[in-house]
Amino acid sequence: MKCAVLQLSAQGMSSTKLYNYIRIAEKNGVRVLLLGEYVLNPFFKELQTLSSSMIQELSAHQIKVLKELSTTYKMTIIAPLIIVKKDKIYKTVAKFSPNKTAYYQQQLLINYPHWNEEKFFSNEIKELQTPLIFKIDGFKFALMSGFELHFDELWSKISHKNIDCVLLPSISTFESYERWKTLILSRAFTHNCYILRANRIGEYVDKDASWNFYGDSLLASPNGELLEHLGNKEELMIVDMSHTDVVQARRVWGFKDAISKR
Repeated sequence: MKCAVLQLSAQGMSSTKLYNYIRIAEKNGVRVLLLGEYVLNPFFKELQTLSSSMIQELSAHQIKVLKELSTTYKMTIIAPLIIVKKDKIYKTVAKFSPNKTAYYQQQLLINYPHWNEEKFFSNEIKELQTPLIFKIDGFKFALMSGFELHFDELWSKISHKNIDCVLLPSISTFESYERWKTLILSRAFTHNCYILRANRIGEYVDKDASWNFYGDSLLASPNGELLEHLGNKEELMIVDMSHTDVVQARRVWGFKDAISKR
């Protein structure tokens, strides 16, 4: 399965880079393209200063563009988007495929004093549901937001679904570089699946801090190895993943078999 991560800063209303990079991805046989969080919408701190009508206008434009790109290039595009419904603002991840669009509403949101998405967005706080799961040519994907990676309870929802790859759009910042890499590699190993992470780049500066989004988009193997990763610049990363390698890792380590006996 050939996939790609497009590592970008916030793009606003411009679609030029999306068009250019997706053409390259299509020529290289990419089936799934993954974007990071707050690439197609302003960063959270900026959203707090905008009206819901402005946010809705931007999202409507991006949805139109992404539907067109997915249909034209016959590619599935995974894109975090801020959606407005009846003046309520929701944090979602959208899956655009040539024939259908689906939305995964983020279930667990950051709720720290300096970055409280849970308070700002209208995402319902309720019992956790299984993340969005889909197949392409028999290769099975699950979709989580970056923050959701931390929670065992959400992983338990997919542990018996035979997922080949978890797609992970994120917006990691500050000095979290090594912590995030360690967490991703550990999750990939203990669940014997690929994790493909897209982290945005760029900087947001306010009166209290400089928010440096450092990139480091990466692919972790089902054996917990770092297969590919990017630096902190704009870049397209194309990767190959194998269902056979997932099956082999699960056979070698036997984690699922050990649990199934009990």
